[in-house]
Formats: sequence, structure tokens, C-alpha cells
Amino acid sequence: MAKSRGGGGPGSPGGRSLAGTRESLADPGGDELSSLGSDSEINGGGPEERRVDKFGFIVGSRGAEGTLEEVPLEVLRQRESKWLDMLNNWDKWMAKKHKKIRLRCQKGIPPSLRGRAWQYLSGSKVKLEQNMGKFDELDLLTGEPKWLDVIERDLHRQFPFHEMFVSRGGHGQQDLFRVLKAYTLYRPEEGYCQAQAPIAAVLLMHMPAEQAFWCLVQICEKYLPGYYSEKLVSYGLMVPSAVAGTCEVLHWGWGNHWYPRRLWDEGMESSPREKDLVVLVEAIQLDGQILFSLLHKVSPVAYKHLSKQKIDPILYMTEWFMCAFSRTLPWSSVLRVWDMFFCEGVKIIFRVGLVLLKHTLGSSDKLKSCQGQYETMERLRALSPKIMQEAFLVQEVIELPVTERQIEREHLIQLKKWRETHGELQCKSPPRLHGAKAISEAEPAPRKALEPIPSIIVPPGPAPVPKARKSKEKSREKSPASPANGPGAEGNGAPGTTRDLLHPQVSPHHQSKESLSSRESEDTYL
Repeated sequence: MAKSRGGGGPGSPGGRSLAGTRESLADPGGDELSSLGSDSEINGGGPEERRVDKFGFIVGSRGAEGTLEEVPLEVLRQRESKWLDMLNNWDKWMAKKHKKIRLRCQKGIPPSLRGRAWQYLSGSKVKLEQNMGKFDELDLLTGEPKWLDVIERDLHRQFPFHEMFVSRGGHGQQDLFRVLKAYTLYRPEEGYCQAQAPIAAVLLMHMPAEQAFWCLVQICEKYLPGYYSEKLVSYGLMVPSAVAGTCEVLHWGWGNHWYPRRLWDEGMESSPREKDLVVLVEAIQLDGQILFSLLHKVSPVAYKHLSKQKIDPILYMTEWFMCAFSRTLPWSSVLRVWDMFFCEGVKIIFRVGLVLLKHTLGSSDKLKSCQGQYETMERLRALSPKIMQEAFLVQEVIELPVTERQIEREHLIQLKKWRETHGELQCKSPPRLHGAKAISEAEPAPRKALEPIPSIIVPPGPAPVPKARKSKEKSREKSPASPANGPGAEGNGAPGTTRDLLHPQVSPHHQSKESLSSRESEDTYL
């Protein structure tokens, strides 16, 4: 079993490292799928002591869902059958029927196939096949101590009411540690960002650690490039507050807490380098301005109110975008949003944010209780459950007319403004790819090399007689002998004739075999 690191850390039980804990809990066979099981055996609890909902959250906890809209079993089985057909013929569907894939993602991916579908949509399956053994290689390495300590301290904050992550040192936390550590080694120039932890945790709920790692890589490099820079602080993102002399600390822990504190106040959580506290990731700032500009078209009332209150988009959209709403929405809505996000790209994240802003601040009645900055921010923190409900939210997102072209056009406008005020971007991130279609075109799956097969198969021995001529010969043999068929005439089978030299007789078995092979070669060309 691969070890994650040598020494103990603050997040490991009893001062032991997570590597040792994983060895003591894992099955002797080292089955990778063990990460998908419950950790109830660690606490000694059974199903009768800990009830969980269908998503794995402990019933009665903050993460558990209330009343859910159940898909009829017959409909679910039909969808599973359709998705299995798509996944088994993925390249064909992606090339010729991408719109159908998008429609099926909007309806929701069947739970039994969601993890597999995310891997196909994101291109992480291709990435894994191109880098076989890479994750195991990274898993064997020790890693940077400065990142390992921070990762270990963050493990217990990720969905603590989910059965996978409820136990310190449990299977879920072990795999989460492995995935996040591997990413710091895979992209040492980026390191670790706290917002990556909930992203990786959601992936681990649906797939083993290695697949979750490559899916995380695709999200960080293709869907949201530049979001997870090392310049983002380790424990929270410090942003200027509306109140003079104070700041806001955006914590990624459970509950979406925002802690107003004095800048450089004693006891405030900070990064190893305090100068980074006021540095915001350029990519998220640009997307904040893009979101705000799009809001002007989607909901002028909400746009005017936020402008009047001078509330910067970074204050309310940072966690939404960086965590892909995994810390904001009810779980059933999170999964539906992610289904569409993997298929259509970041425009889904923009649409969800716009829908939430529109239905929270988009009318004069809603603004009656949001007269000031504090009231407005509190309203955005405590969103109405109605607008986050799965059926309502998904339908609004689908119908909202915001396209990739609009986002890219607005990106160029905001980028020009940024350069005029701040100069060139410090972080040069790769271009963003808008969903599964763009990723598959940019990184096509490698095709297996075809073995060279001769188009014409010539068996050993004499050459076969063509079908047409052979049938003529048979008819001549059956017909009565004519005066033309003399001893030296063609067709009497006499040795030394021109026909026999060119087309000697072959057995019927040989003929049928040859005709089949020639037919196959003909099909190959057609």
C-alpha cells in the first residue's frame, strides 16, 4: 500500500500520519473501490445507529435532503439503458449526436452511471489512459510539507455529515488526502487551494481516488483554469469589506461562514505569507466582473441595487464559482448542476449565479428588506430554499439565454479594462474550454493502431477461378458436347490449354473460403 507521507500531522488521529491510518483500515487486497464504502465500521456503528439518505448524508444533519422528487423506476431504467449505449459508443455520440448528450445531461444523469459519465464528459478517462500509473507514482512520493500540513487541517471540514468523511482518518479522508497531495506534486507551481478540497470530495463520492484525481485535473486545467493559484491564501480568501478598516474572510468550511475581522488582527487565520492575504486570483476577479456585466442584461434591478450598495462581485461569487456551488445548493441541485457543468462548461456556473441573483434581488419587493450593504450580504448568504430547489433551478438555468460567445466576448472586454488599470495579467492560465465537446475536439481519444490487413488474400497454391467464369464452365460441362468442343478446344479440360494455365481447378472448399475473404476485403474498403 502506498504511503502518503512519513510523519504525523495535525489532522491525523493520535499524531499519526494518514498513510499509517490508511494501511490499518484498508483491505488486505488494497481494493481501490473501498473508498466508496461507509466508515461506520470505524466508529463501531451500524445501519441501525446511523441512518443516511440516498446521497450518503446522515439523516437529520444539515447536509441531508428533505422531500425529494423521485424519478419513476421505469423511467430511471430507460435512462440507464440509453446512457449505457452512449457510454459504450462514446466517440460516435460525441462526434455526431452531441446535442442529444446535452439534453440527457439536462434531464439528469442516472445515479448509477454518474461517476462514469463525468469521466467521459470531462475527458479524464482519456487523460488517465494517457498517463497510466502516474497517480500511483505520485501517491508514493512524500510531497511538500507546507502543503501536507494545510491539507490535513482541511480534511475534517469537507462534508463532515457525509458517511464517507464523517470519521477522522476514515476511507474518505484518506483518499481525499491522496488526491489533493497528488495534485500538489502534479502541479507544484499551483500547489494547493482550499477550494479544491470540496471539489475533490464530491468527485470521490462518485469514483475511486485515481479517477477522481484526473477529473480534478481536468476541472482545474480545462473548465476553471487559473482559479486555484498559489496566490490564494490557504485558510481563507481576504477581500476588502464595505466597512472601512475591516476585511472579510471567506472560509471554505461547512456552513459558508464569513468572519469580519480587523485587518492583521491578532488570532486571525492567515497564510504562511501574510502579504498574500490581499492578493486575489486574477481569473476569479475577471469572472466576477463578467458575471456583474451579464447581470445588467439579465436583471437590471439587481444590477442597479448592487451597484448602488458598492458591493463587489468577489464578495458573493467567489465561493459559488470556485466550489462550483457544492457548498451553496441542496445536494440534489448540486448534482444536476454538475451534470450540466461537465457537459456545457463554465456557462452553467454563470447561469446558476445569475439565476440566484435575479430571484434574490431582482424585484422591488425583494429589495425592501435589503436597504444596506449588510442586509444585502446577509440575504445572499441565506438564499431562499425555493429558488435553490432542484426542479425550479434547473429549469431556470436551462432557459436563461447566456451563451459561450457572450461570456467570451465579455471576457475580452473585461480583460482590456484590467490591462488599462492593472497592467498585464501575472498568472498566464491556459484558455478555458467550454464543455465536453470542446475538450474532446482539443484532446481527441487516441485510436488504437490497426494491424495491417492485406486487401487481397492470395492463398498458397494455384489461383482460384472467378465466379462468373466458373459458372460458365459448369454449364458447358452439363450441356451436350458440340462439334466445336474438339480435343484441342478450350473447355475440354485438356492439359496444356490456355485456360488451365491461367485458372487451374480448385476444390469447392477452397473456393468458398476465398470468396468469403474477398467479400470481407470488399467490405473493408466500402
